[in-house]
Amino acid sequence: MAENKTKATEVSVADFIAAVEPEAKRADAEALDALFRRVTGFTPRMWGPSMIGYGRYDYVYETGHGGSSLATGFSPRKAEFSIYILPGYSDFGEILGRLGKHRIGKSCLYVKRLSDIDTGVLEELIRGGLADLASRWAVHPA
Repeated sequence: MAENKTKATEVSVADFIAAVEPEAKRADAEALDALFRRVTGFTPRMWGPSMIGYGRYDYVYETGHGGSSLATGFSPRKAEFSIYILPGYSDFGEILGRLGKHRIGKSCLYVKRLSDIDTGVLEELIRGGLADLASRWAVHPA
């Protein structure tokens, strides 16, 4: 069985965010960190070299493959933010329709800057994504 490549690390979230460039992206990363802390109640941890995670869940699929992953979070990638709040189990189309300028991948939401979206709707989406995830796997503080 292949081992998960993305694991929780001991790297400081504050140090990671402080190094984000340019300054406008760093300010958005700080705002997202505050938003995720407030909504989840979890202290963040770094997952791999660039993912900031809030909470953790352990899973085992029918195939026997299992592991741990961040429950929700984000990464301030160069081109845009990757926001990990779509576990892929439910349809969040109605909420996404109210979010603002974004695109979605298989389990990620992509946003260029926070000013492009309604952060109140993002909070709703984070809560919904966590509730959806928790209906399948227990979510724990990281």
